[in-house]
Amino acid sequence: MITNGQIFLYEMLGTGMLILLGCGVVANVALKGTKGNGGGFLLVNFGWGLAVFAGVYVAFKSGGHLNPAVSLGLLLKGTSHGGIDFGQFIVYVCGQLVGAFVGAVLAWVAYKDHFDAEEDPANKLGVFSTGPAIRNYTWNVITEAIATFVLVYWVLVSGGSPSAMGPLAVALLVVGIGASLGGPTGYAINPARDLGPRIAHFVLPIKGKGDSDWGYSWVPVVGPLIGAVLAWALWKVTGVQDLLDQVKNPFA
Repeated sequence: MITNGQIFLYEMLGTGMLILLGCGVVANVALKGTKGNGGGFLLVNFGWGLAVFAGVYVAFKSGGHLNPAVSLGLLLKGTSHGGIDFGQFIVYVCGQLVGAFVGAVLAWVAYKDHFDAEEDPANKLGVFSTGPAIRNYTWNVITEAIATFVLVYWVLVSGGSPSAMGPLAVALLVVGIGASLGGPTGYAINPARDLGPRIAHFVLPIKGKGDSDWGYSWVPVVGPLIGAVLAWALWKVTGVQDLLDQVKNPFA
C-alpha cells in the first residue's frame, strides 16, 4: 500500500522530470543561439512526448499521473475501479505542482546564458507556459478541454485494459495530441504543467522576462479540468469498465 508521502515524492520527481525535459525542448527551439533553435513545433511535440515517457517511469511507484486532470479523472473513477480517494487526490496535485515548479527552475538553469541572450520576452515566457495563437478565452478553453478529454479518456479506458501499453503509449498519445490539437493553444492539457512553470517564470530573476500573462493563466487550468470531467462522464455512461471487468472475469 503506497503512503501519501510516497505519492507526493514520486509525483514530485516524475513531474519535475517531465517539466525539465518538456520546458527544455521548448527552450532549445525558442531561445537565441541554442543548437536546436528554430527546430519547429514537431520537435517540441516529440520532446514533450519523451518527457512524459521519462516522467511516468520516474513516478512508477505512484502510478505516474503527473497531471491534476489525470488525477481528477481517477478520483471520479473511484477506488472500486482502481481510482483514488479525495485525500490522495490532494497529495497528488501538491506533488505535481511542486515538481513542475522545480523542473521549470532547472530548465532555466540549464539554459541560463540563452535566456540572457534572448531579446523577446514572449519566447522566454513560452519556455515556461502556454499561450494561444489567437486569444479567444472561450475557444481556448474549449480547445484545452477537447485535447485533455482525449488524454484522460484514454487513461481511463486503457487503465483497466489487459492490453495496456503503459508509458510508451502515453508518450505517443501526447505527441499525437500535440501534432493534431496543439496548434491553437500550445496544448497544456495539464494544469500543473502550466501553472507551476508560470509561477517559476514570475519569481525567477530572468533578464528582460516581461509579464507572466496571468490573464491567460486560468485557461490551461480550467480547460483541462473540464476535459477530465467530460472524459469521466463518457467513461461512466458507456459502461466501459463493466465491459473490461467482464473480459477479465467472464464468469462473474
